[in-house]
Amino acid sequence: MSDGHTPSGGSARLNTGVAHNARVWNYWIGGKDNYEVDQQVGEQVAGMFPIIRDIARADREFLGRAVAHVAGERGVRQFLDIGTGLPTADNTHEIAQRIAPESRIVYVDNDPIVLVHARTLLTGTRDGVTAYIDADVHDPDAIVERASETLDFTEPVAVMMLGILNFVLDYDRARDIVRRVMAAVPSGSLLVLTHPTFDAELGGEGQIPAMTFWNENATPPITARSGEDIAAFFEGLELLEPGMVSCAQWRADGSPAPVPQYGAVAVKP
Repeated sequence: MSDGHTPSGGSARLNTGVAHNARVWNYWIGGKDNYEVDQQVGEQVAGMFPIIRDIARADREFLGRAVAHVAGERGVRQFLDIGTGLPTADNTHEIAQRIAPESRIVYVDNDPIVLVHARTLLTGTRDGVTAYIDADVHDPDAIVERASETLDFTEPVAVMMLGILNFVLDYDRARDIVRRVMAAVPSGSLLVLTHPTFDAELGGEGQIPAMTFWNENATPPITARSGEDIAAFFEGLELLEPGMVSCAQWRADGSPAPVPQYGAVAVKP
């Protein structure tokens, strides 16, 4: 398990000549951990699909509301955050441990730029635990095995998959990943998930040309899916109110405009 320091392979895997999702996403939400190539591609995508910055912010705000609900109202004290992304303000462990200092969080990512910054994610409370695993979402069994060194899989776990399954291009494989991880956690565990959509009712048609440009000019490749396909990730789970909606609108104050990114939280019965 990573101690937060860059492993010998980390810098070797870091390619600053090609735009990378974690850094472009960081650029869209106003972060500083990005390069000129990320800014250029980010601006091009934003020009094609101006709402992308709203999606990035809405996804981040959804994370805050979802973690606060899971830790505060559901009383869950363990979080498995797969597809961590670059640390910014109010990461999962900060929100959870503000509510319950004893919360245990395991972050998972295999992006070398995230790994470089992982030490920022490892500054949790004395009472809780914050750990980081360098692992690939395509290998859910390895994630579960290594996370079990920190998390107690006999107690409920909140499995967080925010904007990560859109990088698993094969739909059946993406569903299998969710099934494998959720099979490893006990009753009372939750799945917290967001995923971009091309559904017209959420204004998602513009995702398609923007993602085509992305896949030709940046890495890793990405895909959007229909609401029907995204809903199937929750098969066998019980959606919490208000169900699967635009992530901008999930338990949000007021009436924010929807963005073409679904979000939902579901419990394992």
